[in-house]
Amino acid sequence: MNKIAIAVHGGAGPDSEFIRQHQKEYEQGIQEAMDAGYRVLEEGGSALDAVEEAVNYLEDNPLFNAGRGSALNKKAEVEMEASIMNGQDLKSGAVSIVKNVKNPVTLARAIMEKTEHIYIGDMGALEFANQIGLKVMPEAYFITDHAFEQYTKALKEADNTMEGAGQYQVKRKTHGTVGAVALDKEGNVAAATSTGGTENKAPGRIGDSSMIGTGSYANNKTCAVSSTGDGEVLIQHVMAFHVSALIQYKGLGLKEACHYLMHNELKDAEGDMGIIALDTTGTVTMEFNSERMHRGYKTSDGEQFIANYPDKL
Repeated sequence: MNKIAIAVHGGAGPDSEFIRQHQKEYEQGIQEAMDAGYRVLEEGGSALDAVEEAVNYLEDNPLFNAGRGSALNKKAEVEMEASIMNGQDLKSGAVSIVKNVKNPVTLARAIMEKTEHIYIGDMGALEFANQIGLKVMPEAYFITDHAFEQYTKALKEADNTMEGAGQYQVKRKTHGTVGAVALDKEGNVAAATSTGGTENKAPGRIGDSSMIGTGSYANNKTCAVSSTGDGEVLIQHVMAFHVSALIQYKGLGLKEACHYLMHNELKDAEGDMGIIALDTTGTVTMEFNSERMHRGYKTSDGEQFIANYPDKL
């Protein structure tokens, strides 16, 4: 049997008292998402199926900023985004500024497979979700106590104008994303990423998670990558594709490429950045420059790893 592997992340960014108090719950969430995706691979499912399954779990877990648990924008609304990509044929799908859809990454996959488009946003995305019968939930479902607390704290620290929201984001830099990369028995890789964005963001703001080549990228010739951190910084540097380009055009190995990008090429970039990646040999790597990144991986070689902080791997 060919090697199978999966890696997941639950967001990179600044530490907080809430995270410190819930370390075990974050680790459990990563473990369960990882196990859900790995079971798909064990049963012969595709890498695409596995990353969707893992990200669905994290979207449903209120600890993580995606799906249920999404951050609230300046108007106390939830606007979500997601992307997914198949390394076998480079097919991809993405959605942004979407409301009510329980699992945005599943909507992104449906856009990839059921339309002639790659990227649909806002009401068009919601209308399409309704057309194909995806599960939708009332907005109250997505708003957790923690997300509301973060929102009210944002209002106190910003003047609740468009400019104030922007200044708050730059100062506080609180963000979160979930993502997964996987390798299946057929030797194909895939990537998926989903987020609720940053709290008190300007309505309509689009981050990195829904952008193919930034939030997610997968190519059997090189690797699969999911990124997380400060969206604007990740967009500037086209993070996910940047890893692939270093492998394809510079001839670096996966681990070397991720380390070089994070700690050499972008060492002076201001902002939190994190990436998880794997290639068709089953090599897995994770790099980040932030105070914490919830992350884990599992392979058919018996390797398994979970951590929140940079004291490991």
